Amino acid sequence: MVGAGRRYRYVGPADVRASVADSPAGWPIRSSVDLDTYLAAADPRDRDEPFTYVIDPGGTLRLAPRRSEHVACAGGGEVLGAGEIAFAGERDGSVVTEVSNQSTGYCPDPTSWAAVAGALDRAGIGRPEGFTATIVFRRCLDCGERNVVRDDDYICALCGAELPEDVEPRLTARPSTDQRSR
Repeated sequence: MVGAGRRYRYVGPADVRASVADSPAGWPIRSSVDLDTYLAAADPRDRDEPFTYVIDPGGTLRLAPRRSEHVACAGGGEVLGAGEIAFAGERDGSVVTEVSNQSTGYCPDPTSWAAVAGALDRAGIGRPEGFTATIVFRRCLDCGERNVVRDDDYICALCGAELPEDVEPRLTARPSTDQRSR
C-alpha cells in the first residue's frame, strides 16, 4: 500500500527548519517523464552531483538540488524516506546510479529502502537492489547529539558515551500527526 511505510518526522535543528519554512517543496517525480523534465530544467552544475530527495507520505519521490535541506524538500512535513540520489541517462531513460539514506534532518532507518524502491518502481525509474550507501543513525542518550554510526562503532562523536545499538525511539518514526497533503 502506498504511503503505509514508517514515517519520519524532522529531528534536525529548529533554526534550519525555520530558515526554509517558505521554501517550495521538492519537485514531484511520478514518472520517468517527470524525471526527464526535472533533469532537463536543472542547473547544469546541479546535474553533476547527487540530488536531495524525500519520499513524501503519499509515496512520491521529490527532488531538489543537493544544497537544499531535506526538510525544505519535504515541505516541512514527515517523510517515508530521505537521502541523496544520482542519475545517469541510458538509452531507455534515466536510471539511479547512487542512492543513500543520508539525511541528518530525518535520520531514516535503512529499512526506509522499501519506500524508496516503491517510489522509483511506480515512476518506472531503474534502480539498484538497495541503498548504494547505507547510513545508521543514533541519538546519544547522554548528550542528545545525533550520530552517524561508522564501522559499527556505537560511540558518541561528541561526548564519547556508548550509543544504543537498537533504534532509539526519539530518532525514529512516531505515529503521523501531519495531515497536510502535497
